[in-house]
Order: sequence, then structure tokens, then C-alpha cells
Amino acid sequence: MPHPQSIANLKRLLAPASVAVVGASSSPDKAGYQALHALQRFRGDVYPVNPKGGEILGYEAFASLAAIGRPVDLVIFAVPAAACIAAVQEAIMAGCGGGLIVSGGFAESGEHGAELQDELGRLCGESGFRLLGPNTAGFVNMASLLSATFVAGRERIEAGQVAVVTQSSGINFLVTFMLQRLGMGVSCAVGVGNAIDTDVSDVLEFLAEDEDTRAIALHIEAIPNGRRLYEALCSVTPRKPVAALVIGREDVGDFARSHTGNLVGSYELKVNALRQAGAVTVDTAEELAAAAATLAAYRLPPKRDPGIGVLTGQGGAGLIMLDELKGAGVSVPTLGTTAAERIAALLPPMTYLKNPVDTARPGPTFPDVLRALVGDPGVDAAIVFALHEPATLRPEEFMQEVRRESGKPVLFGSGGPESEIRPTLAALRADGLYACESPERLARAAIVLAKDAQAQWQLALPTTEARHGATQAAHKGLDEHETKTFLDALGIATPPRSACNSRAEAVEAFRALRKPVVAKILSAEIGHKTEAGGVHLGLADEASFERALDALDAIPLRGDRRYLVEEMANDGVELIVGALRDASFGSTIMVGLGGTIAEAIKDTTTRLAPVSEAQALAMLDELRAGALLDGWRGSPAVSRGAIAESIARLSHVLDEQPGIREIEINPLRAYADNVLALDALVA
Repeated sequence: MPHPQSIANLKRLLAPASVAVVGASSSPDKAGYQALHALQRFRGDVYPVNPKGGEILGYEAFASLAAIGRPVDLVIFAVPAAACIAAVQEAIMAGCGGGLIVSGGFAESGEHGAELQDELGRLCGESGFRLLGPNTAGFVNMASLLSATFVAGRERIEAGQVAVVTQSSGINFLVTFMLQRLGMGVSCAVGVGNAIDTDVSDVLEFLAEDEDTRAIALHIEAIPNGRRLYEALCSVTPRKPVAALVIGREDVGDFARSHTGNLVGSYELKVNALRQAGAVTVDTAEELAAAAATLAAYRLPPKRDPGIGVLTGQGGAGLIMLDELKGAGVSVPTLGTTAAERIAALLPPMTYLKNPVDTARPGPTFPDVLRALVGDPGVDAAIVFALHEPATLRPEEFMQEVRRESGKPVLFGSGGPESEIRPTLAALRADGLYACESPERLARAAIVLAKDAQAQWQLALPTTEARHGATQAAHKGLDEHETKTFLDALGIATPPRSACNSRAEAVEAFRALRKPVVAKILSAEIGHKTEAGGVHLGLADEASFERALDALDAIPLRGDRRYLVEEMANDGVELIVGALRDASFGSTIMVGLGGTIAEAIKDTTTRLAPVSEAQALAMLDELRAGALLDGWRGSPAVSRGAIAESIARLSHVLDEQPGIREIEINPLRAYADNVLALDALVA
């Protein structure tokens, strides 16, 4: 259980009314001088702490924290790592709220540093004192002009409505300065560093209540407690949009040790978990800044498939934007009759009116064309691009008015000499509008809006459903027959079959079952039987069946040799469904294109488990091969509902069965009205 004071002290740490600098110095080359100097704009009380007392940088210095005579909200520790334990103990005794350790020399430096870090964590946990860092570049909170950092240029950071939260030291300020170049200030920027006590999830929960923050830019590397981060984001994103940059695309780490894990990978899991929690993910730091700036200016209501209207003064720019939007899977709906007729009356012949709308150079009717475009019921937001021609188009005179009239986001982009377009873009940004210099960036901003709306729509899908628990617990070493019996108890259908202890029993089973049959080796020693030569298909006569048994007998085994004889299923669409227990995120569920080529194709999507059938249906929409489910070149469509039901049922298993680490069905063959689990394994 967290300490009763931990939440209140987190606010004292990140939004302090008073700050003390332990190790304050009058020597400009010392960290204690730089920390104190950074506080000169701070609107609260500042207390240098130095055993010599006196005056430092115009502030009265105190010999100790206790000598100040009142509890201080934030303590900046400008002392070496070895001195931090005693300094933190003193701060706790003095009733301080939290502290910041910028210096390194902790877990990243070796065994002794790790011991120091562990001791600091213990002190925080027992007392409720909140600690940021160590090994961080610090943070700023612009509501009080607090700069708890040594980063150069901190005095030029401007207040705004985007909060930046990062794990890596300094990235918070890198993104902050990128935002400033986009004309967007920050509410606060926090780097958690080693995160002994205060981690990204803590900061997100603080920002959810911060009145100065409208959007959050999040940078993630390692996630030691993924489920905690997921739950924090689920709480935050419905209130404030979050754009997230996830690092580690090429590292699948320990998660790849199993077959299911290799199909997911730790990067994919992190990205999909953040998306599932309502965040919009991006690929670069520049995209992170741009996405957060967009979401601070606008937000669409939750919607499964929001539509974007495109208005351009030049056809080529319109094609660039359309290509970006379509490539991201964002809808650019054809305009309805009313909007199209209204636009046609405003433009000369030979212009394109369906969406995108190409005016073939802006003219006097351009603002009314935009009004007609955003008035279409299928358009949820509009992007407008035109080369800079102030004689015929002055967007600062009508963009905000159209936004107010329609209640819909309108975003503007322009190209031209920088010195000429800069004032126009600055005027639009000052009016709370998104404005940029290229059609690609304009389209990507619209993509961010659409993805945020879709993420919130998915987050709002029903999550509470009755569980379908198995009648008995799974035990160690389940073979395929036992695993399928377990699936039957879950309500996931499997083919008629017989588990046989001898060749004679196998022959009897062959004679009793519908032909053709499948003969398989039955052993928990073999996870993937196809690679071992343990699966023989299409056996319709006894001679071919005996030859298959001969081949199965040639497979080396340590334990008993058994056989599984099973009716061969009809052709259908093959999927893989797997549940895996991850060390950081806990229970996960994956679905993708199945069969023997599953790992080569790697067309999968993942969620944290459990999921509802509605959420499982949304997973199917994300598969690149999803068209196969709806009928392909004359093949019949299969039941998405039956697939989703099986995904949802399997997603509960790990929570209900603590002894299971992984359960995989491959393939799950789908038909017009049902599914069959043809092969499965449990670890």
C-alpha cells in the first residue's frame, strides 16, 4: 500500500510553493550555484542550504533544512551520490514533500551505486517522501516559472499547454525546444531518470489533474511495470490526449523466448498496450512534438472512423495530403450532395469537388468553400493548404471564425518564403489554431486527430463480460489432447478425436472416426509437431494410416509414445490466437494470421488481457490479412463473431489459471458460422 502522504507529496514535488537547494554554493562552477541560479524566475520561496550560512545570490542561506523553520515542498540535492542518503533523511525529518537528485553515481554506475539507490527507494517508501531521479536533467513547471534543472536555455522556455514526460535524461528538454519551434510552450517538462520513487505513471496521474495541461507528450524506453503504466494511461487519456514515442523497435528481449512471444515482440507489446490505453503512438521525437502540439489545439470526440475533409489551392498538395491520409488508414469521405452542390456553385468548372476539394488557386469564395466542406456531416475535421498569396487569401481573417461556426477542428498549412509566411502562421497559432509549413505535416496532424478519436472509441468499448472458466485447472505438461479438452471446457470447439496409448488403439480409432483423419504424435515434449514430422494429414485408408504410424514411431522421445487420431477439418481461414504472461504487462492476448507461415508473415496484433468480444472484433480490424475473413476471390466469409468469442474466452485464461505461462492455438480454423481449434499447446 502506498504511504498516505505519497499523493499529496507528489504535488508538492512537481508543483512546489517553496524550494530549498541543499549544497547551495556561491561558486559558479558548482552544481549548487547553478541550481540556485536556475530558480531566479521562480515565483515561490527559495532557501539555499549551506553549513556556512550567509547569503548566496541574494538569498539568505540556512545551515540546515531544519533551520529554515518550515517544511519545504521541494528539495534540490546538489550533493554527491554518497551524501544523498543523509541529505534525504534530513529532508524527511524536516517534513519536506519531495526531492530532486540530478547527479549520477547510482544504479547505472555499478553495485555500490545500486545499493545507494535501493536505500533511497526504501526511505521514500517508508516515509511518503517523493523523489525524482537520480540521473535526470530535472524538470520545469511553468505555472510558477520553476526551473529545477541545469539545462542551458531554460530561461527561454515559454509557458504553454503541453506537458512533456520522458524517461531518458534530457529528452524532456529536447522535445520542449521542438515544441517551442512549433510555436507551442509547455506547462511542465519532467524527466524521471532512474525513477527510484517517482516514475512516468506517477507524473501522468499528476498531469491528469493539472489545469494548465491540455495534452501530454510521453517518451518511453524500458517499462518495468507495464500494467501500472497501462492503468494510469487508461485513466488519463479520456481526460487529456497523450502522444507517445516508444523506443526499442529492434529489441524483442526475453519476450521472444516462446513462439507466441516471437510473434509479438516487446516493442509491439509496448506500442499496442499504449494504444489500447488510448495513447497515439509516433515514431520520432519530431513527430512526438508535432502530435502533442496538434492535440493541445484540438480533439475530436471518440469515433470508430472519423472523416477528414481536405481543401487545397493546389492539386499537387492535395494529392500529397490524400496519399498520407489514405496510407494511414484515415477516412477521406466523399462529400454528400448538399455540400458538393454548394461548393460547385462557388467554384469555376473543372475543379475537383468530391474531397479533396481543389479550388485551382484560392479566390474570394475560398472561405465559403471551407464552410461548405466542414458543414458536411461526414467531415469531422478539415485541413486546408494553399501557397502564400496574401493578395487573394488571408487565413487569419476567417479560419478561427469557421472553426467557431462549425465547432470542428480546422488546420492550416502554407508554403512560401519563410519571412513572409512566418507572420501568418504565428497569427494563427496565437489564435489557438494549428498551422504548419508543409502538406505532409498538415496531413499527419489530421492523422493524429483521427487516431486519437479511434483510440478513445476503442477504450470506451465494453470490457465487462461473464468469464468462461475451465472446469478444472491446467497442470504441468499438458499434451495436445489434454489441451484440447481444456479448450472444450472453455467453450472453444475442437475436432472429434481419440487419444491412444498403443498402435492397436490408434487403428481402432481410425476405423471409428469420419475419414479422412489426421495422425499426430502425442507428447508434451514436442511443442510444434509439424517441424518434428509429427503430423500426417489426409489419411483415408488403413494402409496410409499404418505408414503414418511408422513415421511417428521413428520420432525420438524420452517418455511414453502415444498417438492422437483426429477427424480432419474442412478448409477454412487459419488464425493463431495466443495468450502469454509478460513480466511487465501481465496477461496478454494475441491474434494473427495462422498456420505454418504465421511466424514468417507475422501479421499479428496484441492487447493486454482480458478483452471483451467487442475489443476482440476491433483487433481483427487491425490485421493486414483481414480481407481474408470477409471472403477473398470467391471464398466464403467466416464468422468474425465466432473468432472474437474465442479470443475473448482465451484472454481470461491466464488470470484464472496462475499456473499457465502461455497458451497458444495454431491454427484456429474459422468457418462461416463457427471455429475449430486444430492444434494447441500450454506452457
